Amino acid sequence: MAGELALDLDNRITLNNGIEEKQESFLKKNLGVIADTALDVGLKVILPDVIEDKVIEIKNVIFESGLKEGLDRAVEEAIDFGKSVAGIFTGKFENVEQIDTVIKKSGVIDTISDVLDSSIKNAKNSELIDTKTANLIKKGKNTILRSMEDNIEDKLSQQVRNVNKLETYSNKWKEAYEKRDFEEMSKAYRNLDKYIERIIPLENTIREARKIENIHNLIKNNGKNFDISEEEIQLAEKLTNP
Repeated sequence: MAGELALDLDNRITLNNGIEEKQESFLKKNLGVIADTALDVGLKVILPDVIEDKVIEIKNVIFESGLKEGLDRAVEEAIDFGKSVAGIFTGKFENVEQIDTVIKKSGVIDTISDVLDSSIKNAKNSELIDTKTANLIKKGKNTILRSMEDNIEDKLSQQVRNVNKLETYSNKWKEAYEKRDFEEMSKAYRNLDKYIERIIPLENTIREARKIENIHNLIKNNGKNFDISEEEIQLAEKLTNP
């Protein structure tokens, strides 16, 4: 039975590959989505007479002219600078509030503004967009940046809500576990599994979710029998360590 604990856990709750790298990857991916949305919304405001397909084409051109790589660089620099300012010396974010502090102190929007200028210039110099369009976009750049800033704030607020939801379902699972109610445990576990996909990897949160997953599957594989050995429980807890 103990061997069954060596489960194929999803990468999202695997700590072995480095929580710091996973956090940075998560932020890069989400900032990319935010930038895409903000650029789409902003260009439609800045270029109201341009048809939607052309707006998408212009947006893609700007991304391919250095914006994507610049965003990744901006995130890396913002994280490094923000962590030093916020006094995060472990290299890892412990909670969403730390991420919020880092982003606000890092000047990431100013960095993105510079990257956007450079990308517009590159697109114009490569004749992928004309001078008039480039000037209009640069003139209306603040519309894009405001949209981006608002979306970052919304994303962070959503992260806080998701972490709170995750903690709620973790507690519901524990309550059901104490009552030996496997059906209620399963309901809580399904919701916990859903929310773990939505949050930035936070070591303590993921460790707790992984412990629940190990014990839940141990009981499930034991025919929903809660009579499991102390050794098996200790192994389930041990497997939460990176």
